[in-house]
Amino acid sequence: MKILVIDIGGNSVKVLLSDGDKPRKFPSGPTLTPPEMVEGVLKLTEDWKYDVISIGYPGLVHDNRPSAEPVNLGRGWVKFDYRKAFGVPVKFMNDAAMQALGSYKGGKMLFLGLGTGLGSALIVDGNLLPMELGHLPYKTATYEDYLGLNGLKRLGITKWRACFREVVTSFIAAFELDDVVIGGGNVNKLDTLPALCRAGDNALALRGGRLLWEDGGEPGRRIHRSALSRSRSTAPSAARPTPRASASSRPRR
Repeated sequence: MKILVIDIGGNSVKVLLSDGDKPRKFPSGPTLTPPEMVEGVLKLTEDWKYDVISIGYPGLVHDNRPSAEPVNLGRGWVKFDYRKAFGVPVKFMNDAAMQALGSYKGGKMLFLGLGTGLGSALIVDGNLLPMELGHLPYKTATYEDYLGLNGLKRLGITKWRACFREVVTSFIAAFELDDVVIGGGNVNKLDTLPALCRAGDNALALRGGRLLWEDGGEPGRRIHRSALSRSRSTAPSAARPTPRASASSRPRR
């Protein structure tokens, strides 16, 4: 079975075949609609053959379809008929969860996507849990307002990096994490990573899309051991930091 993986981001839409190694992409942006996405994908893949599709969607997903409109794209994603538009079966997953699935090595892992917004997903002993940490209160706004692209522009690179370190260190302590994967387009703007953190790769999101069609790939189900065996290595074992929480790091309600 050939799988077409589509990773929809705030800046670009990436596509890759399950047996390919060279993704293709086209620009997205705040006005991108589902028909435009489908048109762009079909045009970009007109010389490819595939049987099914995995879509990484930058928003809430429920019952294998978008359940809320995305913050950083156009409108119309919830009611659109993707199966009819593409002509093949389609599976949806939150984009952060899809990259988390492709990045997982074992234990308790948090994925954070530093892009236009802030994506997040947690995997605990093979159980995938999509999350929306970016929309939780933080200081005077939300985590996404500070760590997303607008936060980077407002704070500047030095303060943004310091904010990132503070937030990630508090997440590591709160969730008692073994591993943190930092992905998204802005991961390359970090000069250093805290203990237990490693940089992700967009290619891992595409790998997650392939795993979505394997047993246990869907959120809420345990990831099948055969999916893990191809990328498993010993989870990081460095000691967890136990930071002292400052007043500024506590969410204000």
